[in-house]
Amino acid sequence: MSGRTRLTLASWGATLMAAGALLPLVKPATWIFTAAFVLALVSGVGTLARRVPLARPLTLLAQLVVVLLALTVCFAREQALLWFLPGPEVFTHAVELFRAGAEDVGRYAIPAPDTEGIRLMLVGGVVAIGLLVDALAVTFRKAAPAGLPLLALYSVAAGLSGGGAGWLWFLLAASGYLLLLLAEGRDRLSQWGRVFGGAQRSARPGSSVAAGGPAFAPARTGRRIGAVAMGVALVAPLALPGFSGGLFGGGGEGGGGAGKGGTISAVNPLVSLQNNLRQPEDREVLRYRTNARDTSGLYLRLVALDQFDGTSWKSSVRPIEDVPKQLPWPDGLSQSVRITEVTSNFVASDAYEQKWLPMPYPAGRVDIEGRWRYEPAGRMLVGDDRQTTKGARYQVSSLDVQPTAGQLAGAGPAPEKLRREYTKVPASLPGDVKATALKVTKGARNDYERAVKLQDWFAQDGGFRYDVDVVSGTGVQAISRFLKDKEGFCVHFSFSMAAMARSLGIPARVAVGFMPGTTQTDGSVSVGIRDAHAWPELYFEGAGWTRFEPTPSRGSTPAYTRENTPSGTATGPAQPQQSASAQPSAAPSASASCTPQEKKLGGCGPDAAAADAASDGSGPDLLTVTLVTAGVLLLLALPFLPLLWRRRVRARRLGADGSALAVWEEINDTAWDHGVEPDDSLTPRKAAARIVRLGELRGESADAVHRVARAVEEVLYAPRPRPVADLASEAARVRVGFHAGADRRTRLRALLAPRSAARVRWAASSRWAAATARWAGWRQAATARATAVFRRGPREAN
Repeated sequence: MSGRTRLTLASWGATLMAAGALLPLVKPATWIFTAAFVLALVSGVGTLARRVPLARPLTLLAQLVVVLLALTVCFAREQALLWFLPGPEVFTHAVELFRAGAEDVGRYAIPAPDTEGIRLMLVGGVVAIGLLVDALAVTFRKAAPAGLPLLALYSVAAGLSGGGAGWLWFLLAASGYLLLLLAEGRDRLSQWGRVFGGAQRSARPGSSVAAGGPAFAPARTGRRIGAVAMGVALVAPLALPGFSGGLFGGGGEGGGGAGKGGTISAVNPLVSLQNNLRQPEDREVLRYRTNARDTSGLYLRLVALDQFDGTSWKSSVRPIEDVPKQLPWPDGLSQSVRITEVTSNFVASDAYEQKWLPMPYPAGRVDIEGRWRYEPAGRMLVGDDRQTTKGARYQVSSLDVQPTAGQLAGAGPAPEKLRREYTKVPASLPGDVKATALKVTKGARNDYERAVKLQDWFAQDGGFRYDVDVVSGTGVQAISRFLKDKEGFCVHFSFSMAAMARSLGIPARVAVGFMPGTTQTDGSVSVGIRDAHAWPELYFEGAGWTRFEPTPSRGSTPAYTRENTPSGTATGPAQPQQSASAQPSAAPSASASCTPQEKKLGGCGPDAAAADAASDGSGPDLLTVTLVTAGVLLLLALPFLPLLWRRRVRARRLGADGSALAVWEEINDTAWDHGVEPDDSLTPRKAAARIVRLGELRGESADAVHRVARAVEEVLYAPRPRPVADLASEAARVRVGFHAGADRRTRLRALLAPRSAARVRWAASSRWAAATARWAGWRQAATARATAVFRRGPREAN
């Protein structure tokens, strides 16, 4: 096996071994076979192109063409011409698949279903990395830098799995990279031969490097270094302080098994919130019974988003621990505030899978089976090792906190550490956000009155309209646009109120979960998927984190924010507000068209109106498709540019006005394309003899070369050169002779990558040199004129 073949196989294997870290993310993981097949095609085409040989850029372009054709066959053959030629419909379909894949990534928990969009993203990403690794390691013979794309592939997998890609996948990816380095080292050693002295031993039959201790010392040293480096990477994090378990630790969602410690980096749960609210058919996600006299304020909280970067709210990376039997007392909650302990029993639907546990806030005790972990800062429970809420049964004892308006108005300052963390606003936040907050809260005497004014402005006084079909928008200007357009859904209202509260120095965060649901005739309460909601939580010393409701026509306004707030008395019967956009179903519903994959998070995708809105004007327009198609056609044409240039030059030289000199130049380039380099120092007669000898021409082809050489001599030296007819036919006979005597590789090289194409580079270099010379002359002349003017100036002044 040749060195390049060994390198090619090592590159293919290293890419697939690194891609193994992606396998736990999707089930079933059959996409890896598609990726392996396409990668094998890419490697095979690269091997053939390097044997022709093609220029390195042309080799890479040929592999890109094969990738495009293979992906077309795998994912868009119905839209392709002849099932494999990409056209505008193929690229439109690819854009739609990528968009669907991105939505699926945000919608589904790990392991996600093997949807077509996710499969395209995985296969396309792995093939792109494999192509880059093959180009670096084999085409350009730089195996060491090929580790960077392999590292990127593993890092993406580790990031998507929350840092818990697993030690086995790391070991596999690292082994693939070491295999690639060893293959390159063996290839280099095979080219050196015996370069080390020492005891001489008999060479193994068939080995390219003589056997012996010294001769294989570099290979043994490389293997030892690789083994030691891998061992250090695996073991060192376990021994060093400050590393939370290293590679074997419990980072990410997994949290670290049953032991204590670890961290959680929560994925933003707002990705599918708008889709949930758009559901045409409400689906039950939870049902519970409670001893609470009033369920209107029994919001079921999933997660708290406490990081605000100006464009979005996210959950911080926090330490997690085992769930204690009794949860700690809520931060900032005073014993003087009236509280009532509430006990609720929950049953989650089998169609509802979520890694956060819905609970009333603040929970004091949670009884649940399974692998659950506790995050103290947000008082959240998160599933460990793929634990979800599917079919979960649990009991929660929570506190119904009932502060009075006077207690909130008289709240003292928040602790300095908490205030610093929860009042951060980025410098990129538009100035009109704080200006609007100051305007709305003008006249307020304390933070409580400011918070109530903000809530009432959004919910009642500001002219805002609730609309779930509004595009949420991104970027630092999103809040400004919302404040100007005054229409949106709960995400807009909660995000904006929390940001404005922070700009006023009030600690704030955003909670995501469900509204209380609808009481049924049997006394239970049903929570539907359209009860999904987001609301702001503001911190007041003495009451702790306190819920506000700025979204109009959604949820219930807290009693402590209403006028004439009763103090120390029980509230009325449960009467949760209802609206046309939030009508929970009384019982779980089923749909014949709802597949198991679509039942993730209890939904079956957006409604038809939303689908129409997504496809109406949001897809690729005609100009985009045209530009993409033109770009692809240009990319496909690039490998054939030398062929097209050569044919154009030949047609110009052998045209109707083709002279003897032009035909002679064509014969020289034909010989050059077939391996006979031109020698401009020879006379036409000697050059013809050289072409015939080196090109091994016989018969008519050899005679044609000599006839054209004599015609050139007459043009150059005869006082009255005689015209020679049909010189173009002579050039054709020479070309036929070269083609007949060349092997297949030489013929392909002369056709697809002619050596005479170097004249293009020479011409460009000549033009560049001429332009540089003209620029230098112009600059020198301008400098001389300026110097003369400067010298003449003082004399004229005198």
